Amino acid sequence: MPTSSVAEKSLALCQLYEAELLLELMLRHWQHPCADDAYFRSQLLETATEALRASVSGAVLIEGISPSNMNLVAAVWYAESRSSEDSQDSPSILEQRELWSIAVRHSVPSCFCDPDLLD
Repeated sequence: MPTSSVAEKSLALCQLYEAELLLELMLRHWQHPCADDAYFRSQLLETATEALRASVSGAVLIEGISPSNMNLVAAVWYAESRSSEDSQDSPSILEQRELWSIAVRHSVPSCFCDPDLLD
């Protein structure tokens, strides 16, 4: 039986309530300015799911993470980075979103590299 990649497992997780919970906890823990916006959370999870689909298909989305090792945390971070690029938010909100992105990447660096490097 073939082993599923991290990206495939993460993509499967996106269909579960736990993905919504993880996303909300990530947004609230690191004080994302849009954490209370249900529509934003839904769109962010949808975009993260699309990112994982692209990774499963072989796309490199984040330098240092091979497509097969893309995980849900990194996909959410990637989706937020893409979302803020296209945002019409005020400079203050954009700054808060950037601080969130920095905090996530700094707090869980193991989510932003291939797992083989952690051994």
